[in-house]
Amino acid sequence: MYAIGGKSMNGDADRYKKATFGAGCFWGVEAAFSVVPGVISTDVGYMGGTLKNPTYENVCTGTTGHAEVVQVTYDPKKVSYGQLLDIFWSVHDPTQLNRQGPDIGTNYRSVIFFHDAEQGKIARKSKESLEVSGKHGFGRIMTTILPAPEFYRAEEYHQQYHKKHGGSCRF
Repeated sequence: MYAIGGKSMNGDADRYKKATFGAGCFWGVEAAFSVVPGVISTDVGYMGGTLKNPTYENVCTGTTGHAEVVQVTYDPKKVSYGQLLDIFWSVHDPTQLNRQGPDIGTNYRSVIFFHDAEQGKIARKSKESLEVSGKHGFGRIMTTILPAPEFYRAEEYHQQYHKKHGGSCRF
């Protein structure tokens, strides 16, 4: 887990919440969330598949059903779930099915995994608002919104990839 500014989560677990988003390659998505004031930590990993403890190599086969995701731990007193959704919508094209830019496959799908009923309600409303806004040419938003299953943290070399190696994932 990447702790921003060396902040520890010990003793603060009840104060912080989790949000989990899949929006293509998790490196760039994590980079976008890691600089948001109120975000305590980010972890990249895999969610939504059938294989327990998948590896990157497993997920890239397209046979496990997992999506590459970023799990964000945030302080809701400093950043709202709605604000995190705004960032999510801005860092990818949610009208593409099972792809983002040159990355193709179900592991690159657009997905929101909600952690409680309130997050699910906010996510659905946000998606509906985006769909009628015309921002994407009145195209259908392909993002799925599902209850959060088990999160499998990706290998260490994927964590904070851009911070370690530089670069950017822009489409």
